[in-house]
Amino acid sequence: MEHKGLLVVSFGTSYPETRKKNIEHLETLLAEAFPDRTFYRAYTSGMIRKKLWERDQILIPSVKEAAQAALEDGITDLLVQPTHIMNGIENDQMKEDILSLESHFDKISFGDPLISSTEDQFAVIEALMEELPCLSDQEALVFMGHGSTHHANTLYAALDYAFKQAGYPGVYVGTVEAYPDVQAVLAQLREKDIRRVYLTPFMLVAGDHASNDLAGEETDSWNSLFRAEGYETSCILKGLGEYDGICDLYVRHARQALL
Repeated sequence: MEHKGLLVVSFGTSYPETRKKNIEHLETLLAEAFPDRTFYRAYTSGMIRKKLWERDQILIPSVKEAAQAALEDGITDLLVQPTHIMNGIENDQMKEDILSLESHFDKISFGDPLISSTEDQFAVIEALMEELPCLSDQEALVFMGHGSTHHANTLYAALDYAFKQAGYPGVYVGTVEAYPDVQAVLAQLREKDIRRVYLTPFMLVAGDHASNDLAGEETDSWNSLFRAEGYETSCILKGLGEYDGICDLYVRHARQALL
């Protein structure tokens, strides 16, 4: 008899409220979409898993541990859906970890991360702009992505371009740890007559980066940097897992993996 499993893999967060609103919300929707599959979760961040255990006694397995648990439960057909944004370092590592146990499963299927095609980019833009403020000519909306040393990082600049093509000239995408950085975004804004800037994370959860790097009080937070340039700012601390259309896209990727 075939035993089917669903493993949802996230980077993770140590912020309880945003974990519930984003990661657990998305896990629930995915579990509901595949009622015939036993649900498993894993976090790729060892640092976050350690913190959750030491602080809250919450035990979240690594990818290998979760796959091992599925094997021990007799799962033969495993569907793996990452909540990652792109095919970057975390996603590559996750696949490597799962495939190291490939010979023990009859079948392994991988769903794509959020943005894995040009079509995904435009679906994401549509999902986000349905729920975010309509902008006047003197307003801009700036997304803060994480950024990566992986070549997939070019996604952020492509996304910035795609927003403009989709009819949102006032939307910009920057990253906190790569390019385009906050200075690249500020340089673009200086050429426009913008007075008010909305700042929001382009990350699954509105966790540490959103609270500190984006909205923090420190002089180097994005909120402080934009204010220092004379803009009125408003922070929207909402992770991608809180947008209905984004969650739908993850579920669609999981379904497509089985076709």
